[in-house]
Amino acid sequence: MAAPTVEQIAEEMYQMVAESMGKKNLKANDLTKAIQAKYPEVDRDMCKAAIRILMDSGRCVYAYFGGSYIQLPHKEGAANE
Repeated sequence: MAAPTVEQIAEEMYQMVAESMGKKNLKANDLTKAIQAKYPEVDRDMCKAAIRILMDSGRCVYAYFGGSYIQLPHKEGAANE
């Protein structure tokens, strides 16, 4: 099996964050460990690049609750859809 691209890793990380919303806060290290467990050939730098893609695109944001967590951006109550 070929190693996944950084974009594919970013998409899998996004899915993990989306599935855990409201249940568990995920740290960057949690995502990295999960990806490395699934794909042993992926290194930390690829995971960091994937997280950077998610942050730069606005699909995920950092939240701070006694530690840094990665979450989906929250919608404001008065925001127009």
